[in-house]
Amino acid sequence: MLATQIRLAAAVWAATAWIAAAQTQTAACGNDAPNPYRLVNDWVQTTRPLAGTNTVSVDAKDNIWVADRCEDKGCAGSAMAPIWEISPEGKVLRNLGAGMFVLPHQGVPDRDGNVWVVDYQAKDAKGMQVTKLSPEGKVLMTLGKAGETGKGLDVFDQPTSVAIAPNGDVFVAEGHAPAYGNSRIMKFDRSGKFLMTFGRVGSGDGEFRSPHAIAFDSQGRLFVANRSNSRVDIFSQDGKFLASWKQFGRPSGIWIDQHDTLYVADSESEEIPGKDTYNPGCRRGLRIGSAKTGKVDYYIPPPPVSDPKFPPPEGVAADSRGNIYAAAVQAKTVYKYVKE
Repeated sequence: MLATQIRLAAAVWAATAWIAAAQTQTAACGNDAPNPYRLVNDWVQTTRPLAGTNTVSVDAKDNIWVADRCEDKGCAGSAMAPIWEISPEGKVLRNLGAGMFVLPHQGVPDRDGNVWVVDYQAKDAKGMQVTKLSPEGKVLMTLGKAGETGKGLDVFDQPTSVAIAPNGDVFVAEGHAPAYGNSRIMKFDRSGKFLMTFGRVGSGDGEFRSPHAIAFDSQGRLFVANRSNSRVDIFSQDGKFLASWKQFGRPSGIWIDQHDTLYVADSESEEIPGKDTYNPGCRRGLRIGSAKTGKVDYYIPPPPVSDPKFPPPEGVAADSRGNIYAAAVQAKTVYKYVKE
């Protein structure tokens, strides 16, 4: 009897310790984790200088997809093509989308080799849409109404990110600071039929202020970079709120690889009370950890920049070898990190 009680007490103690550890992970920003990565200089050779880009993605072939903004004025009226497919060695494989977009916010490849482009502003009856392109740049589908915005279920208000669920359903995040817009997630089936929406503007559980990027883990859970709330939120595909993590900082970009490694880009955390970017105790940079446990394993500080006013990268992705790519708007580049 005594032995049984001892074993039970030990089990309770272990469970309590595990819960405490999990709570600790969600309480403090991972600033002190080691950095086993080094920066690779001059790895990419594009046919023109990159414009500002806040996102980067990697496809099943480990090719890198970048959506830039064409020029400082954006893509409206520009002859530049903003969608790039780049090999791991830095060679341009494709450059698509000239004359199609206003201000691309993301380009995401799917398992069939297509790329989904999020255009988050409107001008001249273009933009405020998510467009599915074939590998050759042919329009296969559009979501939203070109150049229109609002609160309806057939339009977007500054869409920021798209993610494709394992069954082909399409999830779109919308709402950008400082206005925040609808700050919701829209869900469509693979044919583009609207299914549901969840979330609203706010700071409570299940609420968003500028959901800036979204991604799925191996369990099919949706991770949301809830940037202006300075946390990563996790949802089921039917919109049920599951968890909220602040230890990865103020997330501008997120990526989850096939091993459920979570990569988060914090480009905005500041120690200035009263600002939207106020996130005390967190440094800007990249944090890498586990999408399963929420533990932060590594922290990469911001790369050196030519102008100290330039913030660090907003977008982040990783290939099957664990190489990290980070997209920076003001620095107009995509950084590459490799593990030592």
